[in-house]
Amino acid sequence: MIAEFENYLAKIDDPDQQIRVRTVLDWVQATFPQLEQRYAWNQPMFTDHGTFIIGFSVAKPHMAFAPEGPAMVKFADQIAAAKYHPGKKFGRIKWTQDVDYELLRQIIAFNIADKADVTTFWRK
Repeated sequence: MIAEFENYLAKIDDPDQQIRVRTVLDWVQATFPQLEQRYAWNQPMFTDHGTFIIGFSVAKPHMAFAPEGPAMVKFADQIAAAKYHPGKKFGRIKWTQDVDYELLRQIIAFNIADKADVTTFWRK
């Protein structure tokens, strides 16, 4: 894990939340080893050939995953079924909820495929 990810994790006060975020970040890297770790906009994120795939952030009541709008639209039903609170470009997983790793895997795989020919960081 890159130093910026470690610094980010060290700033999470609750040890259980820190472990949970570390587990998710480690899982992403292990599941998608081709993705590059990047720290920007005060959050750990993963990129593929220089384009954004997914980012994570924390707040007092939740951990958020941010895959951009098209992935949120495509997986809206699954995100609702998981009882995650959706935003336009991100979803919120309450600290009391389980992480649906299969859903995250599908979202990340979708973004990798959907952005295979994208040459910019964000979708245009």
